Amino acid sequence: MSRVRDEIVIALAGNPNSGKTTLFNALTGSHHKVGNYPGVTVEKREGTRRRGDRSYRFVDLPGIYSLTAYSLDEVVARDFLLDKKPDLIIDVLDSTNLERHLYLCLQFRELGIPVVGALNMSDEAEAKGLKIDTDELSAVLGIPLARTVGTVGSGIEGLLDQADAVADGATGAERMPGYGDELEDRLAPLVAAIEADPAFAAAYPSRWMAVKLLEKDEDARKRLKTHAASDRVLAAAAEATAWIERHFGKDSEIVVSEQRYAYIHGAVKEAVTVVRKPDFSMTEAIDRVVMHPVLALPLFLGVLWSVFQLTFAIGEFPMGWLETLFGYLGAGVAAILPDGLVESLLVDGIIGGVGGVFSFVPLIIILFFLLSVLEDVGYMSRAAFATDKLLHSFGLHGQSIFPLMLGFGCSVPAIMAARTLKSPRDRIVTILVIPFMSCGAKLPVHVLLAATFFPRNAAAMVMLVYAIGVALALGSSLLLKRTVLKGQATPFVMELPPWRAPTLSGLGWHVWEKTWLYVKKAGTVILAASILIWAITSFPRREPTDAELSSLAAATSAANPGLDAAALESLVANEVSRRTLEASAAGRIGHFIEPVFRPLGFDWKIGVATVTGFAAKEVVVSTLGVLYSVGGEEGNEESLRAALKADPVFNPLVAFSLMLFILIIPPCFAALGAIKAELGWKWLGFSFAYLLTLGWLIAFAVHRVGLLAGLVT
Repeated sequence: MSRVRDEIVIALAGNPNSGKTTLFNALTGSHHKVGNYPGVTVEKREGTRRRGDRSYRFVDLPGIYSLTAYSLDEVVARDFLLDKKPDLIIDVLDSTNLERHLYLCLQFRELGIPVVGALNMSDEAEAKGLKIDTDELSAVLGIPLARTVGTVGSGIEGLLDQADAVADGATGAERMPGYGDELEDRLAPLVAAIEADPAFAAAYPSRWMAVKLLEKDEDARKRLKTHAASDRVLAAAAEATAWIERHFGKDSEIVVSEQRYAYIHGAVKEAVTVVRKPDFSMTEAIDRVVMHPVLALPLFLGVLWSVFQLTFAIGEFPMGWLETLFGYLGAGVAAILPDGLVESLLVDGIIGGVGGVFSFVPLIIILFFLLSVLEDVGYMSRAAFATDKLLHSFGLHGQSIFPLMLGFGCSVPAIMAARTLKSPRDRIVTILVIPFMSCGAKLPVHVLLAATFFPRNAAAMVMLVYAIGVALALGSSLLLKRTVLKGQATPFVMELPPWRAPTLSGLGWHVWEKTWLYVKKAGTVILAASILIWAITSFPRREPTDAELSSLAAATSAANPGLDAAALESLVANEVSRRTLEASAAGRIGHFIEPVFRPLGFDWKIGVATVTGFAAKEVVVSTLGVLYSVGGEEGNEESLRAALKADPVFNPLVAFSLMLFILIIPPCFAALGAIKAELGWKWLGFSFAYLLTLGWLIAFAVHRVGLLAGLVT
């Protein structure tokens, strides 16, 4: 490939657990962005790097095992490589497990796109006593190779040197791996027939298409319809496939796969030697406990319990500092500005709304950090195996544990993560039950209500709500699999990565990206929602006349004899605020929808806060802050708790019912959009109706049972 421009586009690809994301971060540093591929919610990460007079644009493809596309991840990776045609592919290979990882490498070679191999985790391979002859392996595979250790950024310059050499055409002709005379004799006529249409051959690699036709790949057959002589090519493919199956006595797809593995086995035998076997394997020793048939599931539950206990125990202090900070900020602004709309907007709308949400950032950071540690050390894969049997009994796939665990952070990436499930039924069920997991946005609501009405057992109450969400997810999946989504369970097959120590840089990237999304939402969606809520609670403005104030003061004094002047003034001011709020647009909307919420023990204020939560669940907290006008008080979170306690509508039973209602009802608009993008309008409508109905029924049942049991007098 001759050099035609200063920027080269590089697709970074590889198997899951190959260290691809770590290497991507090492290559791009802070110069990367995250988005979605057009038309799907699969995460797309792109990054850039400048070196000398050349720039590199890296596209981090989803981790996949094969280009025979069954899952959405594989479809995205295949379509990007075929349609976008990057300048080269960097295939990230786990040096400790080359025989498995080279299978995908051979498929990349079939595409005809230049490939550079990154022998990642080369330090771990050496520690295991594996000696890789890089030159020999490079010669056998026909691609340049570079040793890398992504966790410490080692080998990056050498990898880019190899990429430059390929881009400048300095590596010479690459030898294409062969799959044996029997297959090659069948492939050659197919390649010639495909190349008879130059336009088609320019759009799709001829050898890749020929191999895919022997594998009976449906997508390849669909693409072949644009070939000028598609019928003749299909006939030739059918003849070749029939010969292979007669000759080998097995399906041609299996034959192609076996020939790939035979080539890989020979390559590894030539280039990899075992210098010494370590006497002790840390991974095996830990797995004896973590993967124990009896201990695995209790250990997993204990890990989850520890994660949430640590989150609340550590986060309590910085959360209190932020509450105090925003309280002082609100009080300071109120002291500087004269009473009026501007002061009310800044103090009650922005500081009271957004500040209340920002106070929970420490909890979000700690939760994301702990989940990232579990992911980076390799525990998440073990958790999938530990919970597989349990999940199967409820109609879920073992691999569903990944998106479900991600749901504790944010529903949107959790819904996106379900794309790795190959069975459409498993994928649909998993996506439909993810909203039951208490995401980071619901956490502020749970913490606020638990700390207010269950101060001695706040953490335990929040964990109880989390547990109820998990139970509802399992129960709902069982119901769905026995009704609208009947079907055979798919087997669970997955590789276990070795245990690794997480790197601070890797954890930093994970936590920063996820926390920044939360903070950005607080500064955009929640800010806009807080201003809107302030507006509908402030307008239309109804100022009481002097006569009304005198009449109200007289009535209040008569109803509360013996009050001093300050106490009487406070009661009158509270009553004026209540009447003003009820006369506002929010009050009118709240009273209109109140009949729906009244059976749950909720009043119009709770109804308004719940409805605004569809923008983002954190908005429930900011809405309550605005409705109760606590933005200008010191420690506004404490002030909001005091205001909720003073409200006669609120009590522990109502608070618990509200926690469950917020837990179950449909998630935020962003998550609903992800469900629509993944499953379509039909399943989005089903999910919305199911969650809303179930949330109302459970909140109603809990409230009624509580009243009958005399929990509230």
